[in-house]
Amino acid sequence: MPENKDFDLEEPLTSTSRPLTDSVLTIRVIKSFPYRNVKNFVLPNYDLKNKSAKDLFEDVLKFIQTNGSFRPFRSVQYDTLKIYTHAHGSKTVNLVVNFEHDDDWVLDINNVEKKLHEYGIENETEISLFKLEDYKEFKANPTEKWL
Repeated sequence: MPENKDFDLEEPLTSTSRPLTDSVLTIRVIKSFPYRNVKNFVLPNYDLKNKSAKDLFEDVLKFIQTNGSFRPFRSVQYDTLKIYTHAHGSKTVNLVVNFEHDDDWVLDINNVEKKLHEYGIENETEISLFKLEDYKEFKANPTEKWL
């Protein structure tokens, strides 16, 4: 009888080749939508099975506060995590944020019970961090500005 696993080594895709307790996430920190001011970092060995969106939010904020290269990004009051894209999924046309799936890809950062894998997050998922008010303004008028 086959063992019940949350990963697959027989026909591996990057999204299923690692267990949920040892996943890699890319976090896209968005400082400014119109100026496309985005900086990415990778969270290796992240536990999607036991960590909640609140845990992820706190871990990401801690990284921003302690990593010197994110000093310019500390002035924003971030309040939202949203899936940007899933591994092997179609990419959005917008280089800054995914305008689709506002109803089901925004993570509830106040819910400590719902675990990250329950949002459909797998290994190699990209997640955006931003200020919701800024997102709504940009979505209403998605005009990009250049310096």
